[in-house]
Amino acid sequence: MTQGGKKKKRAANRSIMLAKKIIIKDGGTPQGIGSPSVYHAVIVIFLEFFAWGLLTAPTLVVLHETFPKHTFLMNGLIQGVKGLLSFLSAPLIGALSDVWGRKSFLLLTVFFTCAPIPLMKISPWWYFAVISVSGVFAVTFSVVFAYVADITQEHERSMAYGLVSATFAASLVTSPAIGAYLGRVYGDSLVVVLATAIALLDICFILVAVPESLPEKMRPASWGAPISWEQADPFASLKKVGQDSIVLLICITVFLSYLPEAGQYSSFFLYLRQIMGFSSESVAAFIAVLGILSIIAQTIVLSLLMRSIGNKNTILLGLGFQILQLAWYGFGSEPWMMWAAGAVAAMSSITFPAVSALVSRTADADQQGVVQGMITGIRGLCNGLGPALYGFIFYIFHVELNELPMPESPSGGSVVTQYHLQQNSIIPGPPFLFGACSVLLALLVALFIPEHTNLTVRSSNWKKHCGSHGHPHSPQAPGEAKEPLLQDTNV
Repeated sequence: MTQGGKKKKRAANRSIMLAKKIIIKDGGTPQGIGSPSVYHAVIVIFLEFFAWGLLTAPTLVVLHETFPKHTFLMNGLIQGVKGLLSFLSAPLIGALSDVWGRKSFLLLTVFFTCAPIPLMKISPWWYFAVISVSGVFAVTFSVVFAYVADITQEHERSMAYGLVSATFAASLVTSPAIGAYLGRVYGDSLVVVLATAIALLDICFILVAVPESLPEKMRPASWGAPISWEQADPFASLKKVGQDSIVLLICITVFLSYLPEAGQYSSFFLYLRQIMGFSSESVAAFIAVLGILSIIAQTIVLSLLMRSIGNKNTILLGLGFQILQLAWYGFGSEPWMMWAAGAVAAMSSITFPAVSALVSRTADADQQGVVQGMITGIRGLCNGLGPALYGFIFYIFHVELNELPMPESPSGGSVVTQYHLQQNSIIPGPPFLFGACSVLLALLVALFIPEHTNLTVRSSNWKKHCGSHGHPHSPQAPGEAKEPLLQDTNV
């Protein structure tokens, strides 16, 4: 792209943003409180995931009570179906929100994502069935990022996206501990009622307070014609993976390292509760500590490492920590080992932001979106495959319980006896060892990624359907923030 073409593109973007601001100022948006802002999006995200975070401990108990003989297998299937449906539906919902507006899809995704909550006490079977099917709408982050892109300029989006992701992390750091405490003191029924009330509050907030970010005058005149079905294709980004050898190496590294990470997210807290004998409070404390350490690792530590040892070496270091963490989880047989491995897990969280930084530094300005779109697509696919794979490995190695967790001791911790050690005394967690082997392959592949190169992926077809609306299923423009490290499907 010539220098003159880039200037014209920037001028066009500024004109579109100015038109949006004029329309909003003239009252072209539907009802809501104030003008559309990042804070509207932040509140929506916080309330939704705070409600789900409250149910962390009750869900683990209900899951084991409902599927006592195949707990891990069913958990993997439920989360796997949810992840795959999310991956398949996310681009289509993003494309439709460009035509019908963001507010209606915020309402739709939050409503259907939170619909299973009251079913936990009504019918556990329906609860888990609706959770898996709700994956079709479990893309609130996607619509929220589209909302933010509508109301911010390019140079503002990194900070805005970071605020949304930090809000997500903050809700999950606090809510599991609150839910575990309330469940222990007042019973799980109160926790379910409270989570349902918070979900309803979120829905009411969207209906009453959230203004539409995509003004009527900025929307296409026709509903059907503007939707690009190539843009709605979830596999569109994956089809371009083989067009450049360096891109192929990066994508293989992401796939091999994120596949076990996605599986671990879906089953690890259940593993702590049922196999390692953690109490509900201990699981909540583990989530809080791990979340805080991960935030520190992804900010302060990552910045220091990038400056001192370089981008590629930071990726290799993160993969090395991930191998150590997974191996420790796999062979660990005592609670203190889980806590130690959790500290290592926080350090392994630097891998993906380092990969994103490598892409942003080495890809040409007009190639950024294409490569980031590929990585986003691969991570979305892993969110479906990883949980199902982990559940299947737990199943074939017979890692199950035939009884409920042991009663808690007066000190607050579980009475850990031989009931969780007799089944797999040598390898308590086989899926984690499989994950360590997968990340080892990722490390070997990453060794061949050059530190400095130019990524040249053909993106002309991609750009045709990107449009002027920057939602996260369109490839991101240069300088725009990358996909958030925490996603809906991991909850």
